[in-house]
Amino acid sequence: MKTLIVGNGGRESALAKRMAESSSLHAFMRHANPSLIEEARRTNGKWEIGNILNPKEVARFARKYGIDIVMVSADDPLAAGVVDALLKEKIPTVGPTKKGAQIEWDKVYSRKLIGKVAPEANPFFRIARTKRQVERIFEEVGDLEVAVKPRGLTGGKGVKVMGPHLRDKEEAKKYALEILESGVGGGGAVIIEERIEGVEFTLQAITDGKTIIFPPATYDHPYRFENDTGPGTGGMGAYSMATPNLPFMSLEQYTRVCEITRKTIDELKAQGRHFNGVLNGGFFISQRGIRVIEFNARFGDPECMNIMTLLASDWVNVMVKIHEQRLTVDDLKFNGNASVTIYLVSPDYAIREGRAYTFELDKEAIENEGCRVFFSSAVATERKDMFTTVGTSRSVGLAVSDPDVFRARELIGACIERYFKGPLQWRKDIATREAVDKTVRHVQNLLSGKL
Repeated sequence: MKTLIVGNGGRESALAKRMAESSSLHAFMRHANPSLIEEARRTNGKWEIGNILNPKEVARFARKYGIDIVMVSADDPLAAGVVDALLKEKIPTVGPTKKGAQIEWDKVYSRKLIGKVAPEANPFFRIARTKRQVERIFEEVGDLEVAVKPRGLTGGKGVKVMGPHLRDKEEAKKYALEILESGVGGGGAVIIEERIEGVEFTLQAITDGKTIIFPPATYDHPYRFENDTGPGTGGMGAYSMATPNLPFMSLEQYTRVCEITRKTIDELKAQGRHFNGVLNGGFFISQRGIRVIEFNARFGDPECMNIMTLLASDWVNVMVKIHEQRLTVDDLKFNGNASVTIYLVSPDYAIREGRAYTFELDKEAIENEGCRVFFSSAVATERKDMFTTVGTSRSVGLAVSDPDVFRARELIGACIERYFKGPLQWRKDIATREAVDKTVRHVQNLLSGKL
């Protein structure tokens, strides 16, 4: 069987690794991702550098090489209608159409949908399309601290919150107006909603549109620096436990977010939207209960690396069952371990426009230790084990599955110390015992009213 992965991040590298276990992997990507190229070569597949946002180009590549099934799990290609083009050519594909993915690329639509299926989990929000509306909303919210969000996609970096990113109400208003004036996230509207005090986590439901399978919840670290400081990012690393829930959440809370997710997928189906693949929900545990922050129409990055590291099933078989709407709970199993992922990133990531950096990484030695390597924004050089960053994004992810989450974290740290050399940076507090305990105490204090 010939499979195709579209995209070039750590998420795509993790998916490609599992796809290549039982198929000839092909890849269509923006830059020469070493992980994707390695798997394509190993399985006699083809790869091409091109515009992953051009539906016709992706469909052309799939036709040229007789692809049997395609995986699209990146936000921009979904919003660009890549799945629509592939399905029009009758090429089996996992991933929602543009209309199905609207729940991610249109936050106005998403907020209204959540208000229908789970109004109690929807935070207070207002939508502004003009400068005057922004002014009125900020008069209405009074002293309420808010989050300001562009309507569309911004790579996880467009949302700003009073406190960590915005000093006060005036700065929040200024940012809301800037979104409207500059067209950030596609323009047209800005969402102003209450800032939720609590702890965020994600649940990545895997679905064929009817059957839904829920993996363990994941805890992402979106802030650039340790102790959750600095600008927001696409995610510096994540962990999951050997249980469905996380250390700071109950099984009842896990069940609740599964219910909200199921209602959301059912509503997408009721609206006639083609949705399969992954509905990735961002949730908060707050003093007033579970709140929905956002839904993404694909795997998270880095959280996809966690889930693929836990996978104990043939992912290509799962893809086929998803496309054919024949998925059952027996088709998708996980190994019952915890997982940890950590990204090595450019020193300039989420801070400034920067330059290319060269680094050394002994992938073979790292993987011999039981740690998986997933390249993202990096390319190989002519020298063995030497790589160069692409842009200023996340360069390479490391992932481990182990019964003990802290042991998994220690293994990643040891591999970085032994087998990595260069200027790339990483958060050393991801999945440490101290950091996990701190989060647990924070939730306990929050729910007891001490905060």
